Amino acid sequence: MRHFFNIISYTFHPLFIPIGGTIIYFMITPYSTLEIQSGNILPIFILTVIIPIIFFLILKNLGVINSIFLPTLQERKYPLYISCVLLLMILYKVIPNNYVHELFFFFIGLLTATGAALILLFLKVKTSMHLLGMGSILMYMIGLSIHFEKNITLAISLFILLTGLVATSRLYFKAHSKVELLIGFLVGVCSQLIILKYWL
Repeated sequence: MRHFFNIISYTFHPLFIPIGGTIIYFMITPYSTLEIQSGNILPIFILTVIIPIIFFLILKNLGVINSIFLPTLQERKYPLYISCVLLLMILYKVIPNNYVHELFFFFIGLLTATGAALILLFLKVKTSMHLLGMGSILMYMIGLSIHFEKNITLAISLFILLTGLVATSRLYFKAHSKVELLIGFLVGVCSQLIILKYWL
């Protein structure tokens, strides 16, 4: 069981949420070209997966952080700063070159959620970034389903199940309390819900 929850924790790590949301968008949207897909997916992958991993290795070598799951409040500070900067780079440099309306607002929502997590951090409130990411994608999928009038109920149901598994894995490893998980999920869902009116 420990190995199973370990796989869940790593597979749905917050690091993969931006690229995951991007791929989900291109799977659902009825209109997109290969040029637009490659123009968004590759730079987003580099900025949200490759560069954060490099920063993680640097920060780990400097002794600033000890684990990829950032167990303490102090360890979370710098990765959240870096995440905000990288999300801003995507919003100002990547998406405008290959403009995708719905994807732009997904990243606005992610930036809002990350900013909220950072503010909560200064208030000494630890937010589950795993559940923040899962909540963001779940709400985004519901928005895409309504926007494109596509029935993806099965995919949404599966993602709800996966969200439950991620929450269970974080509780199993005692990484978060139930309240921290709930806060993370609500921050993720609400950040996308607030932005929804601008693109739906």
